[in-house]
Amino acid sequence: MTVHLDALVAEIGSTITSVSAFHRLEDASQEFLGQDSAATSVLEGDVRIGLESAVADLEATLGKKVEYDNFLAASSAAGGLRMSVHGLVKDMTARAAREAALGAGANVHLMTAGRMRTSDIDALVNVDPNIILLAGGTDYGERDTALHNARLLVAAPLSCPVIYAGNIQNREEVARLFESAGRRLYVVDNVYPGIDELDVEPARRIIQNVFEEHISHAPGMERIREMVDGTIIPTPGAVMEAAKLLRSRLGDLCAVDVGGATTDVHTVCEDSEEYGRLLTSPEPLAKRTVEGDLGTYVSRMSVLNAVGDAGARRIADKLSGIGPTEEELIRAVEHLPPIPRTPTEAVLAGALAEEAARIALERHSGRIRTLYGPGGKVRTAEGKDLTGIGLLIATGGALVRLPDRTGRLRRVLSVMRKDVLSPPAQVDIAFDDDYLMSACGVLSKKWPDAAFTILMKSLGIEAPL
Repeated sequence: MTVHLDALVAEIGSTITSVSAFHRLEDASQEFLGQDSAATSVLEGDVRIGLESAVADLEATLGKKVEYDNFLAASSAAGGLRMSVHGLVKDMTARAAREAALGAGANVHLMTAGRMRTSDIDALVNVDPNIILLAGGTDYGERDTALHNARLLVAAPLSCPVIYAGNIQNREEVARLFESAGRRLYVVDNVYPGIDELDVEPARRIIQNVFEEHISHAPGMERIREMVDGTIIPTPGAVMEAAKLLRSRLGDLCAVDVGGATTDVHTVCEDSEEYGRLLTSPEPLAKRTVEGDLGTYVSRMSVLNAVGDAGARRIADKLSGIGPTEEELIRAVEHLPPIPRTPTEAVLAGALAEEAARIALERHSGRIRTLYGPGGKVRTAEGKDLTGIGLLIATGGALVRLPDRTGRLRRVLSVMRKDVLSPPAQVDIAFDDDYLMSACGVLSKKWPDAAFTILMKSLGIEAPL
């Protein structure tokens, strides 16, 4: 027997490739039929091997051969999207460039502010980014720093494309520099066109377009275009697309993904009235942070090192049969497998997931500052204000599959630092049971209504009228 799909969506990771089957996307009975996975085959020189294996597993699960009209994909294989960002002032143009890169799904390996030096170029060559984002100067403001940096980048022994998103007055000169050197340059609107003004969405869009070109030429990925219809976007960028889609219909929200190696936080929300007037600098509507030192397996010891004494006590208190001593806790975490096999291991993995989520949310959230000056005490706020979000979404195995998941997230919120602009303690919580945030983010490019309906089912939320 054969089932005909409207779309098959692949998520090609560094180690695992999953495929999700979607049916009847054009009418009111949209269906998610199933999902399966296989080892990614980048190192074998042809990503199609892993894709075809995942499809074969899906067919075995469904008991039917699949045919499809559209094969779509998100990818974090070949190291994902490595970027560097360079601006004028750390807390202004450089930060705006970083927000654009992270929001597009990139991993930022180097950020510089001000005039770059030879040592910066050496560090850049060592990073070997897939894309460089060059910013600097508000429109009709300071020009020299971005031009200086452009000259250094043109001369650097790198072949990756450069995106210029700085002072509009420099566009023609920067374009001539790269054209004369035969280097690829993309010009986009300034990420920081005016004081306290962010405009990161144009840069995010071009980053994802350039990413597709990069990923199609990465080792083992050269033939991906032969299978995939439409654009290929970074997996974290696909999750952000899903978050934006949900926010457009449900209101302000936050999505947290605790993995084995990293923890991602995506928020799409406006500042609250209470704290928005206190903010000292603007934040993007859609913000992503990635914490490379927080995870339940690869980064488990980093989590233990980051939690402090109070966090270590919270973890130890949850464990049956393990004493409160530091040595016993360290030994238990060191021997934790990637997939828990016993009830005690599941409790330990859950406790680590709680702490990783808490730290990641605290780092992502803004905070209240108290300043003292001639006029006395003044309260200010900086960073992303999450106090007004109405929905907290958990995705990924560590938060979704382990027991007591709702209680775990409630505990996370209850022990957040008091000076942090974190989600409210009684925020609605939903779980991405079918692990469809990234797949539905890809789907939303062509079928936003179907992607929304399917994702709502995965989250267990009744769609609004």
